[in-house]
Amino acid sequence: MNGPDTKTQAFPTVLEPAYRIMTVCTGNICRSPMAEFVLRKRLVELGLEMKVAVASTGTSAEESGNPMDRRARQVLVDHGYAIYPHRARKVHADELADFDLVLAMTAQHAQKLRMLARGDAAIEARVRLWRSFDPAAPAVDGEAGDLDVEDPWYGDLEDFEVTLAQCESAVDGIVSHVQAALAARR
Repeated sequence: MNGPDTKTQAFPTVLEPAYRIMTVCTGNICRSPMAEFVLRKRLVELGLEMKVAVASTGTSAEESGNPMDRRARQVLVDHGYAIYPHRARKVHADELADFDLVLAMTAQHAQKLRMLARGDAAIEARVRLWRSFDPAAPAVDGEAGDLDVEDPWYGDLEDFEVTLAQCESAVDGIVSHVQAALAARR
């Protein structure tokens, strides 16, 4: 097999104690890689890239091996994000325990991830919605999609701009959460 192992390809070399984050959408070609790149950029800006590893996956294998959607890539590049090669992959139940925070793009993704946790309460507690860290997100009123990151797949570049804005809006809350977790480990 050429190239890195598909289960670990997204992890940079990090210093211990590493904090590991996984972003998750359906096919791992639009929302979760966009969130991954947004989070990685902010971690670099704050000097945390050697302490925090970020990966992305999908709940479906339908796009496995495919690159990031060209529209997602274009919007990220247009907004100044450094892009490296990305190949979609499906999340596996056995890897969930390796992550400190699993950020689902939608309530449906979170539900699937919790099912993969097979009743392990500690793993289930690590699953959070990306937009739950967004101070501008709507207050949850019981609707399943209240905190969902919009799916741009069927849209145009404007839809990908919306997705990017939703990713950017939550990133500072996520980083604050991670900084607190890292401080607690000292």
